[in-house]
Formats: sequence, C-alpha cells, structure tokens
Amino acid sequence: MSDEKRAEKDILSRITELIGEEKALREQSEHRLTPDERSRMRSVATELDQCWDLLRQRRAQGEYGEEAPEARVRPASEVEGYWQ
Repeated sequence: MSDEKRAEKDILSRITELIGEEKALREQSEHRLTPDERSRMRSVATELDQCWDLLRQRRAQGEYGEEAPEARVRPASEVEGYWQ
C-alpha cells in the first residue's frame, strides 16, 4: 500500500473513531451531559470537520495531479467558518 493510500486510510479510521465517540456522547442525551462531555462533543465535532477537510484536500489535489502530502490540517477557526 502506498504512503498516500495509507495516509487516507488513517484519516478515514480517525473519522470512524470520532463518529463513534460522537454517537456515544449523543446517546447519553445532551441534557445529561456534564460540562466536560459537552466540551468534548464540541472538540470531536471540530476535529471531524478538520479530518473531512483534510481528506477533501488530499482527494482534490490528487484529482488535479498535485502532491497529496501538501494537504494540511487547517486551523479550527478556518474550517469552522465554511458554509455547508
């Protein structure tokens, strides 16, 4: 497996882990979450956004013949400002 494919697989694995954690937190019901759990929920959502952004960057660069290693994790302030 190439380094690029391995890196993409690692990103997808992290996304899967974060989705699982987010789901577990949501199942506890937000009304019963502690302040620390609510904070963690926000952190998980931010990290998920960053992972998806990184994956999109890598795929777009690959599609246009650019080197995927140039993709980088963007700051939360940048990723969180995107329109959906």
